[in-house]
Amino acid sequence: MTEVNIDLPTAEADVLRSAKRLSVLRSAVIDLPAPDLDLRDITEIAADLFDAPVGLLTLVDERDQWFKAATGTDQTRASSEASFCVHTISGGLQDAFIVNDATRDPRFSKQPQVSGAPFLRFYAGVPLVIEEQPIGTLCVFDVKPHDTVTDRQIVQLQRLSKLAAHMLKLKHEAHQRALKEAVLTREEQRHAMALDAANIGSWLWDVRSGNVSCNAAMLRMFGMQHSGVVQARDIFTAIHPDDRVATLSKLRSAMAQNDEYDGTFRVAPSGRWLLGRGRVHERDANGKPTLFLGINIDVTEQQVSTQRTRLLLRELNHRVKNTLAMLQSLARQTLRQTSDPQEFMTAFAGRLQSISEAHGLLSDHEWGEIHLSALLARQLMPHVRDYQKQIEIHKDEILLGPDQAVGLGLVLHELATNAAKYGSLSVYNGKIVLTARSVDEDGRKVLHMTWTEVGGPPVSEPTRRGFGTILIERSLDKVMGSSVKVEYLSAGLTALIRLPL
Repeated sequence: MTEVNIDLPTAEADVLRSAKRLSVLRSAVIDLPAPDLDLRDITEIAADLFDAPVGLLTLVDERDQWFKAATGTDQTRASSEASFCVHTISGGLQDAFIVNDATRDPRFSKQPQVSGAPFLRFYAGVPLVIEEQPIGTLCVFDVKPHDTVTDRQIVQLQRLSKLAAHMLKLKHEAHQRALKEAVLTREEQRHAMALDAANIGSWLWDVRSGNVSCNAAMLRMFGMQHSGVVQARDIFTAIHPDDRVATLSKLRSAMAQNDEYDGTFRVAPSGRWLLGRGRVHERDANGKPTLFLGINIDVTEQQVSTQRTRLLLRELNHRVKNTLAMLQSLARQTLRQTSDPQEFMTAFAGRLQSISEAHGLLSDHEWGEIHLSALLARQLMPHVRDYQKQIEIHKDEILLGPDQAVGLGLVLHELATNAAKYGSLSVYNGKIVLTARSVDEDGRKVLHMTWTEVGGPPVSEPTRRGFGTILIERSLDKVMGSSVKVEYLSAGLTALIRLPL
């Protein structure tokens, strides 16, 4: 079946190049050249029906006709314009095209496949119709003329063509479904991977059977084996007893009122907090819920953070009350010691700054414990020129709680202020020697600290006790068992501090 250029009549050319026909052809059959062995039986039946050696199921585009299935030939394509089939598709959708003897038909007698090998003589074909468009043919060829073709043969050929068209449509629909399923599978896999990466547990509860289908993240949250399906009662049992009743109540309410379920609960085995959300996905004919779809998110860190924030706020509220009471007392006592407003502001501002520094350290550590070394640096640095040279420290590693830190901060501030005005820090070569040891007294840790001023001017005990001295001695009153003793030695002031930790 050699290719040849033929000038087609206008009607045949219009059908051959019809945009609508070609659109249906290419959408219905993705791969035109690829043979389809499932359709070969139809071509064999067609050939047997006419007692012909060749049976073809062809798909005809604007240039080529492709033999989708063939019996009696190994050829897979031929020119559309030089084909018998172009005349078949240009006729009526239900019409058969018959050529009893091609040598006597002027349309075909001079074509190479008629005048030469394989010396075709007989042709019978009917359109292959999909969506009311002739996309190809079911046809037979013979090298011998056929005098007659019966109505029964034509009807049977038409039935075979409809069967072939139906099979092509089914294959196309199956291919489209496979593509959609592949896309859906990829989406499901992507969603599953995203949920797992985000540690979000997803679940589908079959209310009637009690089965819960869930992902790996959900199973991990409840400490269950990776079987994929668990019983709802096992999940409910895993909820912490203190949260179980409220959680089940919210679930029932969401199911009854068609609301969204939203609840936070703990998992008993691990103690972790989960946020659950979901709603009824399907109901039966009576309106009863059959499927419940939801997710769980691990919110343990948020819950711990919230609880910690509440504790810190309570602690801060307590500290603010204590601090305000302390400030009121400081203000009154400072005011009693001086009638000069500027002197009052200077003294009071220094003490206020001391409390502020201690509060700042405690706030940085969420009102937990702070290191003694940090408190010493905050309180003493404002009063020295060179901290490393003027402050000599010998200490153990000691942690202070809030009450200890605020009280000891005030003591250190008063001692440093006094040393800067009158003591060792008032001269260039003076310094402070601090020793701080943690001593075990009857099973309890106690801080023993000694403040010794070295290299300062001679010291004599004052004739009256000022507010600074009173403040030094009483700043630790809130800590039971604490004491501060100040000794005015001639070589320099010494303070002995005892503070239970």
